[in-house]
Formats: sequence, C-alpha cells, structure tokens
Amino acid sequence: MSIGKDSLHSLFETTFGKASNVNYYFCPGRVCLIGEHLDYNGGHVLPTAVSLGIYAAVSKNSGNIIRCKSQSFENEVIIKLSEDIFPKNEDPWGNYIRGVVSYLQNTGVKIPGLDIYFASNLPHGAGLSSSAAIEVLTTFLILSETDEPIDLEKISLLCKDVENDFVGMKCGIMDQFTVALSKPNQAILLNCDNLNMSYVPVDTGDYKFIIINSNVPRSLTNSAFNTRRQECEQALAELNKKFGITSLAEATFEQVNSVGQDSPRKRAIHVVSENKRVIEAKNVLEKGDILRFGQLMKESHQSLKEFYEVTGPELDSIAENAWSIDGCIGARMTGAGFSGCCIALVKNDHIESFKETLGQRYLSQHPTPLSFHEFEMNGGVRTFQKQKFT
Repeated sequence: MSIGKDSLHSLFETTFGKASNVNYYFCPGRVCLIGEHLDYNGGHVLPTAVSLGIYAAVSKNSGNIIRCKSQSFENEVIIKLSEDIFPKNEDPWGNYIRGVVSYLQNTGVKIPGLDIYFASNLPHGAGLSSSAAIEVLTTFLILSETDEPIDLEKISLLCKDVENDFVGMKCGIMDQFTVALSKPNQAILLNCDNLNMSYVPVDTGDYKFIIINSNVPRSLTNSAFNTRRQECEQALAELNKKFGITSLAEATFEQVNSVGQDSPRKRAIHVVSENKRVIEAKNVLEKGDILRFGQLMKESHQSLKEFYEVTGPELDSIAENAWSIDGCIGARMTGAGFSGCCIALVKNDHIESFKETLGQRYLSQHPTPLSFHEFEMNGGVRTFQKQKFT
C-alpha cells in the first residue's frame, strides 16, 4: 500500500474536519539483519530501517487534549493534557502515545492540543517494530510541533523508557535507535552497552532482502520475552560473581558454560555466539562477501532455535524451508520471535519462484498463508511533504 501526502490529508480531514495547517511525518519500521536479543544484553546489533512504516498527519486544536485516530485500530485515543496519564487496557495501541505524552510532559515540554491521524503499511505484531515506530514518530512530531530541539538519540532513549516502564515490555534500545537514526542503504552497527555506533554500507549485489510474514502475530508483553530477559540476568549475576563480568555479551564460551542452571546457560551461549556473528557480519559486508553473510543468517537462526528458544514452529518452517530453495543464500527470524517475520536473502532472478515455492511448502504445514515484502533500506523518522513512500 502506498501512502502519500494527499491520501493522508484526506483521511485526516474525514476524521477531524478541515484544518488550516496540517503537517506530515513518517517513521519506518526496522529489521535486524543479525544480532537478535543482544540489545538488552550489552552486545552488538546490525539493524536497518525499512521502507514500510507509520505516517501521521497533525494539526493543532483549540482544546487541551490530544485526539488520535488510526487507520489500523477502531478506538479513538483521547488524552487530556491537564490530567495524570496512565495506561489503559481498552485500547492498548494508545498506550505508546500516552506514555510518550506523559514522559515529555515530565521533561518540561509544553504540549498543545493536537489532532493526529496515523496510517500505516507496517504489519502490526509482525516483529518489524511498529511499537518503536509509533513511539518515535509521536515524540518527533510533538517536539516538531512545539519547536523543541530534536536530538534523535535522546528521543530513542525516552521511547525505550516508555516501552520498558509505561507499556511494560522490557526491550533494549535497538528498535527505537534504529527507526530514529537510520540512513538509506546502510545498516547500523550499534554497541548496546555504550551506544557507540557506526554506519555500515550494505550492497547485496544480485541479491535482495525479503521480509516473510507468518501473519501469526504475537504480543510480547504476554510472551516469554520477559522470561528470557530474566534468565539472562540470572546468568549475568552468576558470571559477575565469578568473573566480574558486567555485560553478558563480553563473556567467553568457557565462562558461560560454567553457569549452573540449564536455561540461563543456554541463553548466555546464544548471546556470546551471536555477538561474534554480528562482528563478523559487519566485516563480511564491508568486503562484499554476501555468501558468507547468508551463512551467518542461518547460523543465527539455529542459535535462536536451539539456545534462545524463541523461534517457534512458524518461523522455523519459514527459515528451514527457505534454506533449501534455489536462489536463497540465507534466512533467519527477525524481531523478538514467537511468530512474526523472517528475512531471507534471495537472488534477484529467483525472487518470484522463491515466493511461490516457499508459500506452497509453508501452506502444506500451516493454515495461514505467508505474505512477502520487498523493501529498501530507509532513513529514520522525518517530516515529509510531496514525496510518496511505499
């Protein structure tokens, strides 16, 4: 679905009526090319923004309220700026917005009444970071509408706090950082322990990344995600006591194999091995060794299945079938897991046959058809005027 300024403006006016001044904003989703579940373990990650995302049309209103409507959800979200703001169960999508508004107010930002219409071509609940996109988008547009300074790294950190403490999902910094600071045709090598970063140009040559959506959504706050984080914290506490280690990703294999409990030990093995894969992935991308990068994708998925145990039957079926299809040199789950999406690296002249073969094999094993999304590596959150995004 293509969303341009004119269609977004029409949706805004249909919902809120005519306004004299409407501004337009966009925030992409993201995929992690490699480095899953490292952001809250102090490791390196290699994500990039995608050309799917969330759009917003915004106009100031004369009231002391924020009114939000989304093309994707039925309930309107109304936030009274003069009252304390709390999460609400009846429209959970609105909690990302409520959290941002509350946290910005607590930093001293004077927020005016706003009417905001959101439209999206980013699959909700697919592991492409729709939550980070709406958090960063909302923060960016509010700061823009109030002429406050824009610091994208500070926006990322605020939105992570919103997700951790207001929404209740104990994610790391990767998602918010990526959708805020990405650049076209580049991935971000981010050290999640100290936020040191560099941009890594990605030239896949005759190959293209494909997003493969299982169309089986998951709610991370109701999944085993927080349990995995607790298990990593258990492993780190033991390693800290034994070896003085302060970040799980800095441990050695010999050290993590000394962890006493089975589940924390397995989680730590994934963290250490995945961190090494990310560093190698950065190096092979700089050398243009796409075949080795594809193999690292496969190794990453296998580790997430065996040691981190977050893949599940749908994502395993997608990745493992993809590995055996002509033209595919790598595939892995992306996102937190527990359903959602995989990404695959497929030769350009095999893309259509790859989609057909994988779709047929998957349907013979699972009831819900796959959907496929080709994407470009995109820039981060921004305003837009005349151009179209697809």
